[in-house]
Amino acid sequence: MKTGIAALVIAYVFSQFYRAFLAVLTPDLAADLGASAEQLARASGLWFLVFAAMQIPVGAALDRIGPKITVVTLFLIGGVGGALVFAYAQTPAHISFAMGMIGLGCSPVLMASYYIFARVYSPAVFATLAGATIGIGSLGNLLGSAPLAWAAEAYGWRTTMIGLAALSMGVVGLLFACVKDPPRIETKTRGSVLDVLKIPALWPIFILVTFAYAPSAGIRGLWVGPYMIDVFAANAQQIGTATLIMSVAMILGSFLYGPLDRVLGTRKWVVFAGNTIGLMALLTLTQLLDWNMWLSAFLLAAVGLTGASFPVIVAHGKAFLPAHLTGRGVTLLNLFGIGGAGLMQFVTGRLNANHAAQASADLYALLFYTFAATLCLGLIAYLFAPDRTD
Repeated sequence: MKTGIAALVIAYVFSQFYRAFLAVLTPDLAADLGASAEQLARASGLWFLVFAAMQIPVGAALDRIGPKITVVTLFLIGGVGGALVFAYAQTPAHISFAMGMIGLGCSPVLMASYYIFARVYSPAVFATLAGATIGIGSLGNLLGSAPLAWAAEAYGWRTTMIGLAALSMGVVGLLFACVKDPPRIETKTRGSVLDVLKIPALWPIFILVTFAYAPSAGIRGLWVGPYMIDVFAANAQQIGTATLIMSVAMILGSFLYGPLDRVLGTRKWVVFAGNTIGLMALLTLTQLLDWNMWLSAFLLAAVGLTGASFPVIVAHGKAFLPAHLTGRGVTLLNLFGIGGAGLMQFVTGRLNANHAAQASADLYALLFYTFAATLCLGLIAYLFAPDRTD
């Protein structure tokens, strides 16, 4: 299983890259294709929404046919194909279509890893393994910051995307060669996603995971670029550096959250405390929005660090799942998390369009307040979740 997991982690590096790289390419896409901030928000949102919609069939596929065929097929069609469509895009609509394809391709990668962890390893180490996977995979966030800015400037964004399509094809071969399916569970109870939804303890967790990932994913994946340009007149290299700082913080957060449930003996309060700190960072950012570029980068890093609670949230929810519903359960949690991030991209994109006449600082304060308000709602709902550790 180890070589297969390593291959899935490499694929997840690409998944993290593809969900976050639009922020750096914002100036190029605006200049070459006339893409507006709202259009890029829609394209980014489509990545998340297609990814989220795929979690239902991905969950069923993991339980019924296993992770290998699921991840190889979808990553080939969506990951490789979507990168090529992006490379040859002529309009903002082509970018949106390409991002939807890439979202489809990336949709099974992380959950295939989580499925193997849940089936093969001790439940007590699930959060640590899940956090480490996201932490290592988040190197894609790093590659999608300053290095991408350099590559796009040196070779052009189209050539860079063709190169990424070729690398993605190499990952497909690696997945086919290395990933092995865990033994099938012999049970007469097939189960469905409806059985997962009938577990009352999961609903407060669903509500929080819908809004907990959205601030870091939305800001890092799209808004950090326009924010730095509009408020601080930042250039491409400064945007790359700011996104790099936030990306490093998100990686550190994944490793930090992972073992805390075992160290502190609680999952609920680890998640609640971390996201409360993130909420405070967002609210502070709204008050100091145009003070200093690097102060803002530090506050965005705090949002990224504390927003990396997803592995512990999934571990919390998984503790309530029967074994035969593992695939459907973890993918449903992922659906809410990624779907919430995608929905917030559409919401903030519309807010940006409707309030474009406002001063830049006021506009981004509104966007960040929106992320903060929804995160606050998620935290209130999460107070009603029962705590459980393995």
